[in-house]
Amino acid sequence: MSEDGKDAGLVAMITSILGGNKRADTPPLAEAPPTAPANEPEAVEAAAGDAAPAEPEIRSEPPPVTAPAETKTVEPPAKIATTPDGRKLLPAEAIADLVLGELRKMDGFPASGVSVTVYGYRNWNAMLTFAPFSTSFQNATRFRQALPDLVFKLRRFVELEI
Repeated sequence: MSEDGKDAGLVAMITSILGGNKRADTPPLAEAPPTAPANEPEAVEAAAGDAAPAEPEIRSEPPPVTAPAETKTVEPPAKIATTPDGRKLLPAEAIADLVLGELRKMDGFPASGVSVTVYGYRNWNAMLTFAPFSTSFQNATRFRQALPDLVFKLRRFVELEI
């Protein structure tokens, strides 16, 4: 691949990540396809007159060309890494899912509007945030008070992966 091709691809990737010029992707108005069929006004005029309406002209377009489906190789599930003392090494998102799963077992825990943030390293911790009107103040306080005990128990089995 030439250097110009690599540079163009890199610029395109950066532009798409940063949001770039979104109008560049859309065609100008003159090049945009019409939204209404061209024969529609003729059919309306014919229906309004005394003569019987003519059959509308049917235009067939060739089917869009699609690339052949790429075959994807299925990778075997990755082995979960463990520490020398037997704890599982998990990313913050996986630990947050574990904490959220345990909290959902509590009575009155909201089905949505709850976010768990896992932070720290050796002694990782978790924080709960609630969306407005997802739960009452008393319930939110009760869930936050239960969180340290839950984190303490999970730390014995799970360590944060960095």
